[in-house]
Amino acid sequence: MSSVPRRVQAARAAGQALAALDGAERSALLSNCAEALQSPAGREHVLAANAEDLRLAQAEAAAGGLAPALVQRLRLDAAKLAGLAEGLRQLAAQADLVGRVSLRRELDAGLLLERVSCPLGLLGVVFESRPDALAQIAGLALRSGNAAVLKGGREAAHSNQALAELLQGVLAQRGLDPAALTLLEGREEVRELLALDRLVDLVVARGSSEFVASVRAQTRIPVMSHAAGICHLYLHAGADPQMAAQLALDAKCSYPAACNAVETLLWDEAAGAALDACVERLREAGVELRGCPATLARHPGLEPAVEPDWDAEYGTLVLSIRRVAGLDEALAHIAAHGSRHTEAIVTGDEAAARRFLAEVDAAGVYWNASTRFADGYRYGLGAEVGISTDKLHARGPVGVDGLLTYRWLLRGHGQCSTEYGPGLRRFSHRDLPLD
Repeated sequence: MSSVPRRVQAARAAGQALAALDGAERSALLSNCAEALQSPAGREHVLAANAEDLRLAQAEAAAGGLAPALVQRLRLDAAKLAGLAEGLRQLAAQADLVGRVSLRRELDAGLLLERVSCPLGLLGVVFESRPDALAQIAGLALRSGNAAVLKGGREAAHSNQALAELLQGVLAQRGLDPAALTLLEGREEVRELLALDRLVDLVVARGSSEFVASVRAQTRIPVMSHAAGICHLYLHAGADPQMAAQLALDAKCSYPAACNAVETLLWDEAAGAALDACVERLREAGVELRGCPATLARHPGLEPAVEPDWDAEYGTLVLSIRRVAGLDEALAHIAAHGSRHTEAIVTGDEAAARRFLAEVDAAGVYWNASTRFADGYRYGLGAEVGISTDKLHARGPVGVDGLLTYRWLLRGHGQCSTEYGPGLRRFSHRDLPLD
């Protein structure tokens, strides 16, 4: 008989103890996790495991069985571990959101209603590649008082195991059940997890659109998705060429495997100078540029773009470029081909920027800023469970508040509902201060 239901039940029970901790205790727990990541023994353990994953992944990539972008996302180093530790310290320093009262209302004398935040309960998190995601997700779960059952990609199995062992060790040292962070291994275990809708409160799916669709199809549990990142940078007629080139370079080249990297550059026919500056900087950086016919007419040395390019999440140093007839056509292209992740406009025209910000349907919409800012750490959230491209419950980088729900608490003195109504007692419905 499979152990998955038993392990998931244990994780749920362990989460109840997490939820019962006060904010100071959760802060101390996160600080200890950061210290463990930065300790010489912890760092050596994780990096050795990651080196083994990289060795296996590079061999598989050489044989054509693994995309180079996945190999790039897999890599950990001392700097990344330091960044993860800093994110955990940010979480530790945040004000505690569990138990926060967001509404206090007197229904009648002696009848007090409060809306109070609380953890969701048990999170099931399935994600591809990127072992650093495990530490980020675990930190957010601990900060929000949730337990988590985690399943990463097979290519990061050793790294995920090492990170989980490190964090579980911290839980044990503080007298908490390590089952609060439970790591699954095979695909069959994920299928079993997705069937446990009476135990798991939310599934977070991070990966390709196909991966997220597969998760949704296998479960009745609510799914928060972190899917494709097909992000656009639109050079409006009012774009400054130097700014445009700097933003394009950062958005494409600073980490091309990231979901917030730009994949398509749109340029207004009146923004030729901005396009020229972008093409020059991007080619110098080794980016393969694929252009529409109008782009090729201006820059004949580029590769021709084909229709699938407009829907591609390259994850590497490839960028498609398309000329649009103006803001209307740019908005139409983004609506047709974007993934509702992050979109940006470069312009000095405030009216055009305001319209872009108002009309683009995406989790993040930027004016004169790189799409690479779409990140929980950069937003000051400490970390992120993922960047939700959904619209319900949470959207964009999902931090602690996206892992909380609320309860309605009512305190009375024996009042009955039948005492109130036409011709009877009237409700006061008086809102009271929250402090």
